[in-house]
Amino acid sequence: MEVDRIEESSERLLGSNSSGGSGGNRWVDGSEVYWESPPWSNRNEDRGTEGYGSIRRRLVKNPKRVDSFDVEAMEIAGSYSHRSKDLPPWSTLAMAFQTLGVVYGDLGTSPLYVFADVFSKVPVESEVDVLGALSLVMYTIALIPLAKYVFIVLKANDNGEGGTFALYSLICRYANVNLLPNRQQADEHISSFRLKLPTPALERALNIKETLERRSSLKTLLLLLVLLGTSMVIGDGILTPAISVMSSISGLQDEINGIGTKAVVIISIVVLLGLFSIQKFGTSKVAFLFSPVIALWFFSLGSIGIYNILTYDIKVLKAFNPAYIYYFFKKNTTRAWSALGGCVLCITGSEAMFADLGHFSVRAIQIAFTCVVFPCLLFAYMGQAAYLMKYPNCYSKIFYASVPESLFWPVFVIASLAAMIASQAMISATFSCVRQAMALGCFPRLKIIHTSKKQMGRVYIPVMNYFLMTMCIVVISFFQSTTDIANAYGIAEVGVMMVSTTLVTLVMLLIWKTNLFLACCFPLVFGSVELIYMSSVLSKIVEGGWLPLVFSTFLLSVMYIWNYGSVLKYQSEVRQKISLDLMRDLGSNLGTVRLPGIGLLYNELVQGIPSIFAQFLLSLPAIHSTIVFVCIKYVPIPVVPQEERFLFRRICPKDYHMFQCVARYGYKDVRKEDHHAFEQLLIESLEKFLRREAHETALEMQGNLTEDGDNVSERSWDSDPPSSDGCEDELRIPLMHGRDSQETRTPTAPGAASSVITSSYMPSEEDASPEEDPSLEYELSVLREAMESGCTYLLGHGNVRARKDSFFLKKLLINYFYAFLRKNCRQGTASMRVPHTNIIQVGMTYMV
Repeated sequence: MEVDRIEESSERLLGSNSSGGSGGNRWVDGSEVYWESPPWSNRNEDRGTEGYGSIRRRLVKNPKRVDSFDVEAMEIAGSYSHRSKDLPPWSTLAMAFQTLGVVYGDLGTSPLYVFADVFSKVPVESEVDVLGALSLVMYTIALIPLAKYVFIVLKANDNGEGGTFALYSLICRYANVNLLPNRQQADEHISSFRLKLPTPALERALNIKETLERRSSLKTLLLLLVLLGTSMVIGDGILTPAISVMSSISGLQDEINGIGTKAVVIISIVVLLGLFSIQKFGTSKVAFLFSPVIALWFFSLGSIGIYNILTYDIKVLKAFNPAYIYYFFKKNTTRAWSALGGCVLCITGSEAMFADLGHFSVRAIQIAFTCVVFPCLLFAYMGQAAYLMKYPNCYSKIFYASVPESLFWPVFVIASLAAMIASQAMISATFSCVRQAMALGCFPRLKIIHTSKKQMGRVYIPVMNYFLMTMCIVVISFFQSTTDIANAYGIAEVGVMMVSTTLVTLVMLLIWKTNLFLACCFPLVFGSVELIYMSSVLSKIVEGGWLPLVFSTFLLSVMYIWNYGSVLKYQSEVRQKISLDLMRDLGSNLGTVRLPGIGLLYNELVQGIPSIFAQFLLSLPAIHSTIVFVCIKYVPIPVVPQEERFLFRRICPKDYHMFQCVARYGYKDVRKEDHHAFEQLLIESLEKFLRREAHETALEMQGNLTEDGDNVSERSWDSDPPSSDGCEDELRIPLMHGRDSQETRTPTAPGAASSVITSSYMPSEEDASPEEDPSLEYELSVLREAMESGCTYLLGHGNVRARKDSFFLKKLLINYFYAFLRKNCRQGTASMRVPHTNIIQVGMTYMV
């Protein structure tokens, strides 16, 4: 039929977009083509500027869609309402207070170990050493967390979401750089996409975009950069609990006789075992205590710091003069450079301000840091420096030594709680980061448990929990010293910051279209500082710095191999998909017996019939009377609104009773599958789809009877497949032409219009035609009969192998490493709450 020919033509014309793959959590999908858009979608829309067709975007929203089958049943109404700029002041202040317990735990516990590590490299011989180190710490905090993150990086959020993957998804929305080809024209109609049309004057942004899209090497480099940052965040999830807990427990050594290093190690391991063992229960029941405890901790830091300044040496205020940094380096030269590795620990946790942005607002995080965190940290470090001015030999235990003796035990308890909260925040951030990586096809599928019904994003991943716990215990048992752990900690922290600097610079150039001079100043200033710190911490590779490099290399390898194998698997599926000509030759019975029932075939192709369907036809004695190809697809936005989640369309003529549905999810969306609700919503959506299709067909027939010119154009379109350059351009950018262009240049066949309209718009039943034709009644009766017979889930179990003519490294990666990951990751049947009696699986080998 004509519809099939149009689809095949679009696939042929746009075949260059089909390279890529798909992987990640639960049948992540990618599309090799852009869908042809319905004619109504470009009404009231101005034609784009000539010469910029490859980057023009649709600006108007689509009408509301009806959810086809929202198995997630989102219960968290208004989860993102806190991002509104119109929040009342008291709500913003309350949110700022909450950020203390979630965002600033790691940054707040840094006074436990910073000066101890700094002065282990530089002995305290004069006030220049103390004032220079203090000045260095103060201006590092002012430059990186305050200037960079609070005032710049927080603005580079993805609809309120922060973190490495949020930046990557933001870039992927504005430039098609994702190696997983899940980009569709229909995705850009989601309201939260918020794409803006570049103007012809902004040639720099257009050139950057075109360069990124044209060169596959740059796409791979960008992906590797993001994966490197993610692997270092996971490394932070290992090192933060280790150094925080051990630093807080080490205060017992001087207070209780007989407590040595081994005892501190054992107590720290016991605390960590308890911390990781309660992760499966979630933090919802105790999370309300986090903010008060951390607020009390910051109050203790500030008040004790002020007390020490007034008691021991008020001359530490001279450290506000940055000249002491120069004097510090002039006196200590290479030792001062080595001490930078300890100084960088004062900004550990800065990335959490950006990574945890999804639960708070930018204004709340800014208020909390500038009004509470920043001044309290300055007072804490100045107080410790004042104590060192009088007792220079106490640097190894400076924090607890500077605490008044009568306050030791209260401060010890608060410090221990603060260390556990800081560890908890980093563990939760690691879980969220891994979940985002799975959603974007960059991490093997793992079991995810949602621990809160009220807070979106609070998840527990058992495998990662045990991995983090084991690694923390190994790190503490092996090093038995916070100094060596600090050497490892610095590399991971600075590495994440450098990745963020690079990605934010790209956002400035590509999306914000910042002035070139200002955009260059950002990496020049902050990147230079981070490079200096990185050069210092890399010198500690032998002293423990090798640990995060090993972690990062291992995790980066796992993520890249998974992504690489998934890309090749997807390419193989695109090559092997079933042609529509073959389906027409088989006839409506598909060469077998059609029995009442609904078959839900999960696959990764967003358009076309997957080759696994042929295996079902060959393996089963009969096939269901109604077939729905279900594709779960993740788009590069945090959350897809429910009313814009599903795209529904028909495959083949009506008597085939075959449909295709694409369910789009953001990387922060929560999916809770219940097969009963799934099946009920499926039937409702199909009925609405069929009624709407009949309604649209009736309207088109009426229009065709009155408009002879349109009939001639449509017949002309149907008789000749599109082959000219003009037609190719319109298939690529169907949404940017005005009404006149649509009527005179891009006529569409009735069947094609019906197929595409229903793929992007599903109205309510009251919009449907009141007069129902016999064919509609017949289809509805077939659907109801199929539902009475039940739904069956058709799943494919694919085995991926490298072709015999592949080079050795590819065979090694695919046949062994990728195969091992697929074998040990969470399978599709385990991800679905469906009785095994309702599941049919067939195997298939993909040669890549």
